[in-house]
Amino acid sequence: MEFPEELLYTEDHEWAVIDGEVATVGVTDYAQRLHGAIEEVELPAVGAELEAGRAFIVVHGAHAVADVYAPVSGEVVEVNEALEEDPDLINLSPYEDGWLVKVRLTHPDEVDLLMEMDDYVELVADLEE
Repeated sequence: MEFPEELLYTEDHEWAVIDGEVATVGVTDYAQRLHGAIEEVELPAVGAELEAGRAFIVVHGAHAVADVYAPVSGEVVEVNEALEEDPDLINLSPYEDGWLVKVRLTHPDEVDLLMEMDDYVELVADLEE
């Protein structure tokens, strides 16, 4: 499994990369493997308000239907429309083409609560035992 060092992670297996006041959000390689082949993604609308820790997307996979939780609070400023036609992008490229949304941060201090890659790798290793 791959976990890029420049990303921040949640215990619920989401990732975020921060660029100024905007966070790009997706699910980790570990999460997409748990769900199996992604068949459908229910994306929020641009303008939707997200609250950190609250479910904001539903992913329908071959093995499970699962909620995706917002790693940060803010307003959705962009959704990955390519996922509507090809949700499998999450499986094929979870950190690049399979990103979910871009969020304008309303509480930038929440970023400090996210995990660095080393901590996330340790979490996944514990779950795999």
